[in-house]
Amino acid sequence: MLSNLRIFAVSHQTIPSVHINNICCYKVRASLKRLKPHVPLGRNYSSLPGLIGNDIKSLHSIINPPIAKIRNIGIMAHIDAGKTTTTERILYYSGYTRSLGDVDDGDTVTDFMAQERERGITIQSAAVTFDWKGYRVNLIDTPGHVDFTLEVERCLRVLDGAVAIFDASAGVEAQTLTVWRQADKHNIPRICFLNKMDKTGASFKYAVESIREKLKAKPLLLQLPIGEAKTFKGVVDVVTKEKLLWNSNSNDGKDFERKPLLEMSDPELLKETTEARNALIEQLQTAIHRVTLAQTAVPVLCGSALKNKGIQPLLDAVTMYLPSPEERNYEFLQWYKDDLCALAFKVLHDKQRGPLVFMRIYSGTIKPQLAIHNVNGNCMERISRLLLPFADQHVEIPSLTAGNIALTVGLKHTATGDTIVSSKSSALAAARRAEREGEKKHGQNKEAERVLLAGVEIPEPVFFCTIEPPSVSKQPDLEHALKCLQREDPSLKVRLDPDSGQTVLCGMGELHIEIIHDRIKREYGLETYLGPLQVAYRETILNSVCATDTLDRTLGDKRHLVTVEVEARPIETSSVTPVIEYAESISEGLLKVSQEAIESGIHSACLQGPLLGSPVQDVAITLHSLTIHPGTSTTMISACVSRCVQKALKKADKQVLEPLMSLEVTVARDYLSPVLADLAQRRGNIQEIQTRQDNKVVIGFVPLADILGYSTVLRTLTSGSATFALELSAYQAMNSQDQNTLLNRRSGLT
Repeated sequence: MLSNLRIFAVSHQTIPSVHINNICCYKVRASLKRLKPHVPLGRNYSSLPGLIGNDIKSLHSIINPPIAKIRNIGIMAHIDAGKTTTTERILYYSGYTRSLGDVDDGDTVTDFMAQERERGITIQSAAVTFDWKGYRVNLIDTPGHVDFTLEVERCLRVLDGAVAIFDASAGVEAQTLTVWRQADKHNIPRICFLNKMDKTGASFKYAVESIREKLKAKPLLLQLPIGEAKTFKGVVDVVTKEKLLWNSNSNDGKDFERKPLLEMSDPELLKETTEARNALIEQLQTAIHRVTLAQTAVPVLCGSALKNKGIQPLLDAVTMYLPSPEERNYEFLQWYKDDLCALAFKVLHDKQRGPLVFMRIYSGTIKPQLAIHNVNGNCMERISRLLLPFADQHVEIPSLTAGNIALTVGLKHTATGDTIVSSKSSALAAARRAEREGEKKHGQNKEAERVLLAGVEIPEPVFFCTIEPPSVSKQPDLEHALKCLQREDPSLKVRLDPDSGQTVLCGMGELHIEIIHDRIKREYGLETYLGPLQVAYRETILNSVCATDTLDRTLGDKRHLVTVEVEARPIETSSVTPVIEYAESISEGLLKVSQEAIESGIHSACLQGPLLGSPVQDVAITLHSLTIHPGTSTTMISACVSRCVQKALKKADKQVLEPLMSLEVTVARDYLSPVLADLAQRRGNIQEIQTRQDNKVVIGFVPLADILGYSTVLRTLTSGSATFALELSAYQAMNSQDQNTLLNRRSGLT
């Protein structure tokens, strides 16, 4: 079909975009029907990607620009640093919206969920596609709240570069460190944007120093601010030695002028700029691009998204300094050659179109009606329609090539982290090439296998609560809603309580579970009831114990007989799943037929510990002997092993482990004492107290059980002026007094 689309390259003639549908050519009309955007009422959106102003590009270049002209970038930062506001300005200046959205007004493009607009925070990562000066930019706005860290993680997995946004009055904050480490893990080149330069307390020097000290990064100052806080009016381009001044009478920040720096009018500013420029002189433009890609330094720009200053130069920096897909080195691409290889990194459920799957295409081409093979699910599926994502607006397109981010309709089984290829034979061929490559590197085949199925690491939940439907008849509807939400959000875990039969929700935090509960009500029309929020404890053992068990059961005319002896012992290294070992006396032949059943039984036994019924961790299970009567089913083997491991765990000295959170509280000096006194009552362990401008930053650890509802208490103590950030640090052993109190409370004795 693409061969017919050249008709859009109309001999250098410009045609107003409103008249496109009147072009007398059935091929063009047919193409445009497929390209019709779904635009809801309420916001004023501009034309399709590439159709900016009155210029019309060829449809092929609109859909599939040259790979060198593609930028897949993410926006990441601490909560409330201005990520979504910056995104809104980017969309406005690139011509994709005709009015400026505001987080406080709840009318932003990328925060399209009702919960996001009510709370003024980003929960899901919204993908936006736009053009800037001949470049195609696929931009993802990610959450800064710690409860939604997985959203950041799964998007960084598919990006080529990122913009890290900082509050210029606060510099590097708690969640900034987290997302920076995530970007380090995926080797993502970054540029820094010091936002809120107009805010009281904004300090360019302080923010840059915090990047250098806390992130251990080398800042390249491409801009200097002209004024700070209330006096901020523009920036100096260090590379060109020009002032960029925004017109104070302009409401939308589109009008700004470039002026050369002159010694007569700006002697001090020229001196500062010259000093900064001397540090850059060896690394201009191409060199800046190179060091950014190598991650040996990070370009630093500044501005104020809210006051519409500094966004256009930021977009220029994205296209100049961040990499195109072909500049990123993905080792697994050599195994697929030019075959299709894509990664599903997000799933959404749409009431009309069903599951929508976001994919990053690494090689090959995706088209509607294409049959694809899901490597993780080992199944074939068919893509019915292909869309270009524009937040919650979607433009239907005929094909998409490598380097792009696509939105597909029709995939019923694909989930977050699944690898998508053209066929099973293509996956096998890639695996063989990877295996050969691994053998060359001293038999490192496991690495090849891991990359082939590369996905997203799912963090373990720290909170859980029961959830009940309004009536028994609504239970299937609740199960359907939870199934859909789990596919969208892999950090949400759902399980059945074996004792009560109740459905249990497991999530990353109070806000996470609150949002899930709200979405079930709004999107699925179910008034569900949540039980009290409980902490996800874990258990371990303190000494080695042995146990034996025999299962002897006759079903029909068949006898099932198994005898097992196991040893359970504690291990020093932290391991969420049990380490399984086999004694030398266990024959290979026996393991060949029963290993899967044995390990299934061990894992099953460790899911519920003897103290609280919490998962058991940091243990090694050794199988010393196994006797199986001929004809015994694998189910009976698994059941006997599970019962024997549970017996061993009960015999051992047991220990409850509780989640320990790293805490950072930013508070005014006047309120420091009551905050510290409150943390002492919560078993808090203060590590240090830093000074950040006029505020104090309290850094320490506190058990999760004692920090429930902390936001309300902190608001009361500080008259709403303090902020805090929490992140899971580790699981630590409870002292005997606290453990006994917890066990008595759970058993109803207190």
